[in-house]
Amino acid sequence: MALKMDSLRPQVKQAVLLWIDGFREACCLHRVVFLCLRSRMLLIRIGQCFLLNGLIFLGSMFVINSVVIPTLEWILPNRCPNFGSDDQCSFAGGVKLYSFLRSGLIQLFYIFWFYPLYVFSFVLSILWYNDIAKYAFVAMGKDGSAVVESSIQKESVNSQTSAHMEKPPGLGGVIIGIGEQIYSLVLLNFFFLEVFTVGFIPYIGKVLNFILLSWMYSYYSFEYKWNLAEVGLDKRLDFFESNWAFFAGFGGPCILAIFFFSPLVSYGVMAILFPLFVATATSSEADQAMNSNRSTWRGAELGRLPIFYAADTLSMRVLLLFSRTPHGRTPDKKTP
Repeated sequence: MALKMDSLRPQVKQAVLLWIDGFREACCLHRVVFLCLRSRMLLIRIGQCFLLNGLIFLGSMFVINSVVIPTLEWILPNRCPNFGSDDQCSFAGGVKLYSFLRSGLIQLFYIFWFYPLYVFSFVLSILWYNDIAKYAFVAMGKDGSAVVESSIQKESVNSQTSAHMEKPPGLGGVIIGIGEQIYSLVLLNFFFLEVFTVGFIPYIGKVLNFILLSWMYSYYSFEYKWNLAEVGLDKRLDFFESNWAFFAGFGGPCILAIFFFSPLVSYGVMAILFPLFVATATSSEADQAMNSNRSTWRGAELGRLPIFYAADTLSMRVLLLFSRTPHGRTPDKKTP
């Protein structure tokens, strides 16, 4: 047993060091300042995210919690006033009516302002995130696509799952690219469902939820960069799962900032911080650094961790289910 622990010690040490490297890489937010100085459009997009999600969205939450609800509690109190005759409280349902009216007015505020604002912010932020990654990619001042592609290609050479053919040029490559985007969307939705589900596991649910959320937001942060660099889905998944400790650390600061808030407040904080992590990931050279450091790891090199195994299995089952023809016939069969 002691011998086994001694053999695992280098891997554990390397995992911890990689996690720290990822955490430190995510905290290099000063890069966003330099990128904004190079790109005015990047500065505008990040400013728009701060304005919409910070000032308007979180500001609305502050108004309802600090102004609207206290005002309604003063106008429609839970208790009868201590002054006046007892006839003022003779109506048994009076206090309940006040509570019902107060709750109804608060719900109307949510329905007609807060929830539409949430949907509007969610859709618009998704569009802005892609622009932020694009402007940051251009502001790097070099052909980042070739560098990213080559670094991930070197990582994939040593993997058994990387023996996929490159996308063909022309229409065939476009069709394959669309198929990859659809599969990626289905895969990440199932992974999000997995993250949501593990949170209900007793005792260890919160810990697992934190780890999976770290991976999820870390992947989201780097996915924009990999899309711009035209890295294939199989290569990016292989690279991500082969460097799982680093990416767990990269998602750590993002999750720590929202983990202890309510869901709506967490969304607002995340919507403010996520553009910064997208820009940081886009300008990061961690892809090359991880490959250059592999020669020094030797026996401590970590193996691939199948993070997306469950989501991948469910995605394949769903896609195969939709690809079947009626009556169980396969597409190449001919009807008599």
